[in-house]
Formats: sequence, structure tokens, C-alpha cells
Amino acid sequence: MTYGVDVAVYATLGLMLVSYLICGIPFGKILAKAMSHKDLQHEGSGNIGTTNALRVAGPKVAALTLACDLLKGTICMRAAMTVLWGIAWAPEVSVQLMVAFVALACLYGHIFSPYLHFHGGKGIATGVGILFGFFWPLALIHLAIFIVLVAITRYVSVGSIVTAALVPLTVSILVPYLSPAVIAVWALLGWTVVWAHRANIARLRAGTESKLSFGSKKEG
Repeated sequence: MTYGVDVAVYATLGLMLVSYLICGIPFGKILAKAMSHKDLQHEGSGNIGTTNALRVAGPKVAALTLACDLLKGTICMRAAMTVLWGIAWAPEVSVQLMVAFVALACLYGHIFSPYLHFHGGKGIATGVGILFGFFWPLALIHLAIFIVLVAITRYVSVGSIVTAALVPLTVSILVPYLSPAVIAVWALLGWTVVWAHRANIARLRAGTESKLSFGSKKEG
């Protein structure tokens, strides 16, 4: 390895570790415990994300959970991209590949939190935050897909699964200069979120998945 590549690799590994640790912070669990004395891992679906925070601890905790999970992905990505583009003077280095690996570390920190024995959320809020940090129009497209699908089907999981599955397609269309290796890493990111929803997929197939209720009456 040349000096430039050596610096880039170590910088990427360091950023991946820091991003993993920051994005692993289970804000939903912390906020629910502090504000409503509820443990998200032992109530509702057992998930630490926004949807379960809403069901178990109410809209205020859910809104704060959503904001924190979004922001941790966005902040880590923006910081990493600033650093990585700053060392882009090494011509052998694919900065976009390094960025993609940091994005993957952010997501894996949330889904496999080191603070919860490698359990965590399903990655939608943090994933959208990652997309905002990487390229904000991409995030808006995925938010639009999510909102439309949830409004039509009333299944949060359907919106989550479809928008996550489409990540490699949307990334390749909106950022067409990316190499196949970079697209592959983004595909792994999106499809990991789909994998995290495997229980939801099973419930959708069985017809037992809960629908989002827009009124006072709960369904599902």
C-alpha cells in the first residue's frame, strides 16, 4: 500500500468504529425509560424503534426517538464524508467505497447495538438519516415511497421493507457514477433492513401484521 491508501484505510476503519458506536446508542430505549418508565425491549413488539416507542410510550417519546435515530445517522455520515473527502488526494482510493462502508457501519450499529447485546432496531429511521447525510434528494425519495405505501396499505412494515429493498436501485439511478462495488455495499445496507423485518414479513404472509390506525380505534 502507498502512504495515501494506508491513511485512507485506517481513517475509514476508525470512522466505521466510531459510527458503529454512536449509531448503536439505543435512544428509544433510553428515552422511554427516562420519560415514561417503560422498557421498550419488554413491552409491545420489543423493538427499540419509533413504531414501538409510539405504541408503548406515546407520541412525545416516539417523536424524540425518530429525531435522535435520524440525526445520529446523518451526523455520522456528514462527519465521515468531510474527513474522507479531505484525504481524497490519494488517487488510488475510492472515496465513495469508503463512504459506503461507513454507512453500513452506521446501520449495523443501530441494528446490532453493542450496548444491547447486539440487538437493536430495524434500521428505517437511522437508514433515512444515513441517506440524508449521503445525498439528501435520495432520502426524500425514500421518505416519499414510505409515506405513500403506508398511506395506501396502512402497514408501516410494507413501507419500510419496500423502501429498503429499493436502495440499490435508487442509489444507482441518482448517483450513476458509482462503481458496482459501491452499489453492492449500498445493496447490502438496504437488504439488511429487509432482513431485520423478517418477522414482519412472516406476519404479513400470515395476515396477522398490525395496521397503523389513524383514528382512536386500534386495529390488528
